[in-house]
Amino acid sequence: MPKEIKEGALFIADSHYPHHGENFLRILKKLEKRELTTPQIFLMGDIFDLLFGYNNYIQTFSKEAIELLQTLSKTIDIIYLEGNHDFCLREIFSNIQLYSREEQPIYYRLNNQDVYLSHGDKYETGLGYNLYSKILRNRFTLKILKPFEKKIIDHRVKKLKRKNICNQFLGFEKRFEAILQHYPKNSLIIEGHFHQAVKHKNYISLPSLACQGEVAIVEEGEVVFKKL
Repeated sequence: MPKEIKEGALFIADSHYPHHGENFLRILKKLEKRELTTPQIFLMGDIFDLLFGYNNYIQTFSKEAIELLQTLSKTIDIIYLEGNHDFCLREIFSNIQLYSREEQPIYYRLNNQDVYLSHGDKYETGLGYNLYSKILRNRFTLKILKPFEKKIIDHRVKKLKRKNICNQFLGFEKRFEAILQHYPKNSLIIEGHFHQAVKHKNYISLPSLACQGEVAIVEEGEVVFKKL
């Protein structure tokens, strides 16, 4: 039996915490205090601006959010689709259903419709990006780089803090049409990655929590964008 996206499910994408705002942490605190309730959370990748497993130092930048997620995962169904900024996370989040890039898209149902979910960097990305992703998002690579971790991470974090991640994607229709060719017709596709907050035919490009300050929620069987 396929899994179901539940009424009231919460989708959070591309919060790029902690370098691009505190919205993600605020939502976690509201969930902890039950000021906000949901039966199901889909974390759609790039939730953290930089986080990966097999490395204690990188976790110090997001310690509070990591601990809150670990706590919430004991009572809420949390599904985490890894992105290009957060990967190899199974070591960190033992109670969360985690899906690597290779394991995406994942299949669910909503109102008797097939739904495929992915961070958004699986298709139409190019050979170079695919190779880079395979090498970097790898336990073996991360362990090789461990002796240089602090220098590499500090350099990367410095660049990420200055990066402008909120841009209008001109010509997004062409890209989304190409991505749709990889999925079954008449299915609903939900992805993050592009920071656009638009719906194109049966393709939903989720809002970025960092850029639009919005999430998506299932209300009466429909995926709607909302500020919390």
